This record gives sequence, structure tokens and C-alpha cells, in this order.
Amino acid sequence: MSINMEKTDYPFTLESQPDYGILNVKIPQGKTLKVEASAMAWMDSSLTMKAKMKGGLKRMLSGENLVISEFTAGTVDAEMGIAPGSPGEIGHVYLEDSTIFIQNSAYLASSPDLEVAIEFQGFKGFFSGEKMFMIKCSGTGDLWFNTFGGLIEIEVQSDYVVDTGYILGFTEGLRYEVRPVAGMKSLFFSGEGLVCRFTGEGRVWIQTRLAPAFVHWADPYRRVNKKSKD
Repeated sequence: MSINMEKTDYPFTLESQPDYGILNVKIPQGKTLKVEASAMAWMDSSLTMKAKMKGGLKRMLSGENLVISEFTAGTVDAEMGIAPGSPGEIGHVYLEDSTIFIQNSAYLASSPDLEVAIEFQGFKGFFSGEKMFMIKCSGTGDLWFNTFGGLIEIEVQSDYVVDTGYILGFTEGLRYEVRPVAGMKSLFFSGEGLVCRFTGEGRVWIQTRLAPAFVHWADPYRRVNKKSKD
């Protein structure tokens, strides 16, 4: 079982990295590519598309789209552009009989033989303040995922601590525990939240921006309509 950063079955380029990454990918004739709903930016007219339900009720409860689109090339190779919803970087891995978990807003595209499923993370995910569901990607094939901000890959050899909001994904086999960063007082008074302590050997992917923190930063600049006096 391994993860290959160089191998691919679908020739592709990543453009406008790292701030506004977009994926340009070639789909070989007769092959299909799974793509997150609404992420198609452009495509050759020879491609055919159909939508499939992934995850059913569990994906509905996770707050994400219910549909993954499948794009199939006909008798010739075809190209398409895929754009994530958030500004940031796009990452790629090639799984070889292996599994990784990514946050439920990070999935962008994958090859058809890669199994994409919703994985319940139990109360560990619930108490972290994050959603309880992650996307489990397993098998053999290409996987592309997107971040909010930049992308950092960490090789975990024994243990590593990451703020829960910055975790993009991690490899199967890593154990993790969610806890306050410095005791329960810090949770309420320091402005710091909960962290995830990973143990074991594997990889963790981190995004460099946090959506709630960005919203808090931008809030003073939003336009406020003043009420007119009668």
C-alpha cells in the first residue's frame, strides 16, 4: 500500500497555483472522471456527463452537495477544466491500494476506480467543532483535492499536533485524539480552540487558512446599510 505523488492515469496540469488553482485534465478515450458537483469550468464538447448520488442521507447531513458528476470521453481523448469553490491550492496524489481521509469540502476529482465514500468520524469530529463526516478515498487511482489557502504536507513519524480547522486530510493508520490546546480554560479564554494530536506514521495535509478566521477578519469591512430616519 502506498501513495505516489508522481504517477497518474490522467495527464493533467495545475495552473494559477497556489492562490487560485485550477485543474486542467485530459480524459483518455473511453475513460471516465469523477468530479465534484458544479466544479466543471469548461470542457470539450465530445465529453458526456451524468450525475450520481454519493453518500445518500449521510452526505446530506454533512452539508455538502449530494451529487458527483461523471464525465466520459467518447472515441477521442478530451480535456476539461475543473475549478474548486474556494480560493487556494490544488493537491494531487495517486493511491495504490491505500486510503486517505479528506475534509468534506476538499474533494475535487478522482478516477473511477477510486472508491469515494462518506466516513462517520464519531464524537471525535463532533467535539472538534468540525463536521462529523469526512470523505474516505480508497483503492487505486488519481485523487485531486483543494484547500482554502496554501497546502503543506507533513510526514508524521511519531506524533504531531494540528489545530482542527487547518486539517485538510491524513492517511489511514494514523491515530488521532482531539483535545483543548492547553486545558479547558484555553478553550474559553485564550481564543484558541481544539487541536488534533496525531500519532503513528503517515502523512497529514494542512491548509494555511481558516474560513471562520477569514470571515472574522473581513467583517469590519462589510457594507452596512444605515436605516433612514422617518
